[in-house]
Amino acid sequence: MKKYENRTYIIGSFFGLVILIFIIRLFSIQVIDDSFKTSSENNVIRKQTDYPRRGLIYDRNKELIVYNEAAYDLMITPKQATFLDTALICSLLEIDKLNLIKRIEKASNYSMYKASVLMKQISVETYTKLQENMFLMPGFFVQTRTLRKYPYSTASHLLGYVGEVNKRIVKSTPYYKEGDYIGVSGIEKAYEDKLRGRKGVKLLLKDVHNNIKGSFNDGKFDIKSKPGKDLQSSIDIFLQNFGESLMKNKRGSIVALEPSTGEILCLVSSPNYDPNILVGRKRSENYLILNEDTINKPLFNRASLAQYPPGSTFKLINALIGLQEKVIYSGSKFNCDEGYVYGEEKRKMKCHPHRSPLNLIESISNSCNAYFCNVYRAIIEKYPNTYEGYDVWRNYVTSFGLGNWLNNDLPTGQKGFVPTPNFYDRIYGKNRWKSLTNLSLSIGQDALLTTPIQMANMTAAIANRGYYYTPHIVKSIENDSIDDRFSKPIRTMVDSSLFEIVIKGMQEVVEDEELGTSNIAKMENITVCGKTGTAQNPHGEDHSIFIGFAPKDNPKIALAVYVENGGWGSTWAVPIASLMIEKYLNDTIERDWLEKKIVEGEIEY
Repeated sequence: MKKYENRTYIIGSFFGLVILIFIIRLFSIQVIDDSFKTSSENNVIRKQTDYPRRGLIYDRNKELIVYNEAAYDLMITPKQATFLDTALICSLLEIDKLNLIKRIEKASNYSMYKASVLMKQISVETYTKLQENMFLMPGFFVQTRTLRKYPYSTASHLLGYVGEVNKRIVKSTPYYKEGDYIGVSGIEKAYEDKLRGRKGVKLLLKDVHNNIKGSFNDGKFDIKSKPGKDLQSSIDIFLQNFGESLMKNKRGSIVALEPSTGEILCLVSSPNYDPNILVGRKRSENYLILNEDTINKPLFNRASLAQYPPGSTFKLINALIGLQEKVIYSGSKFNCDEGYVYGEEKRKMKCHPHRSPLNLIESISNSCNAYFCNVYRAIIEKYPNTYEGYDVWRNYVTSFGLGNWLNNDLPTGQKGFVPTPNFYDRIYGKNRWKSLTNLSLSIGQDALLTTPIQMANMTAAIANRGYYYTPHIVKSIENDSIDDRFSKPIRTMVDSSLFEIVIKGMQEVVEDEELGTSNIAKMENITVCGKTGTAQNPHGEDHSIFIGFAPKDNPKIALAVYVENGGWGSTWAVPIASLMIEKYLNDTIERDWLEKKIVEGEIEY
């Protein structure tokens, strides 16, 4: 009996399958095929991607800084592209026959049955001509897309650009298909999943003349696209534009933060480029031109990728560590005989002429090298051995965000470099180095490297008296929230009570007419605190550096300025930073003579 039961199941399954096939076919004939036939015309369905509107980007004051413009891609389904009038198509697209054949072959190699791009980003004029002649072009249709537009033509490294996906992305991310676009750099890349939206599908009826007759079944089976979310960035586009004008004909960067939030107010990298040139059909051509400029490197984001010695700006960190470790106090004084003499060979860390001795505040104001050589040695030699002392010192330094990827929302960046004991072991050997070996760390040299955004963040930590917020470029997201890591303060290892002494020194850098190195930054009604730096450069003139914040109490802006080959910090970096602070806090510039001098100034490279 079991033998016959198995046969019954097999026969029953067979008849069930046949019935299912008949039901599917009947549905196809009665529903789909009937929908294809109107007035004896034989229509077909075109499955067309409904691309979403990419999210808009605003600045912190709701100024629109990135929007969309309509664009059109000419699509082809090779299997349907029969009886081509190649002369007509070449005329409409303004290309030669060989070019057209190559494009059709590429589409055919991709798929004979699936639509792909024959020519992307055609003009409105070409689109209009194609629509008028589409009945003569079976297998062709126009796909509506959007292109990004950057009305201020600035902030290229911060905003980034959008480009076509490559094969690797198509393989790794199911959302993307060949011909789709994706954020490649900047905000466009960092917030791609928010900006891109969600693609939809439209089923369209077309007749034998390739004309669209409407939606299939009144759009009942369409999947609507979902527009991307609008973003409010943290930047002030007018401050950004002003910074870029000040850095014209110079190499370097300006990074400004709001200390109380970590929001990036501006991120200037110079030389830069107009982001609009990486939009449209000439994007690839323009990208090659920018990429091949190996002298100016306009694609290189100096604000987050360039690594420099921090120079004398780093003396502030050594001062804070020295205070925390109680090896100095505000009244501690050290002599300076135009430098610091050390070692059996009587080597000398040189310093500029000034009165001596100086206390801590005076040493910051006057940027005395000898003072901080004493401080650094005192920190390291406080401990039983060099390794223990150096580890303590290094932990303090990294607590300010140096030597670390800051975990911000910029898609690219460098960690900088705070040397480890192993680094010196490899160079000098185990137990064969001490505080005098790397004494230039006391003044921000040796192997120490930082990025401009790290230095701006370090400055914000000082302005906040001991903590910082992770820098970020987005202030809010439509119907969404930004990552909560941006709202959590990160504390340094230095007690908040110790910062006032160092900040007083920074104030005197600007205001002390005898010892101060940044008097040009002094302004009425704004108390500016800062520190100059001159980073040694083995490839030419030293780099000009300034870090600062304002006002002294309840600071609104903290920034770092780097001008490559600019020489002394006071030459270029200080006036640039001063003008940026004035512009942001006063919304105007009274010292137009200084602005004119900087904007018109050039550095030969």
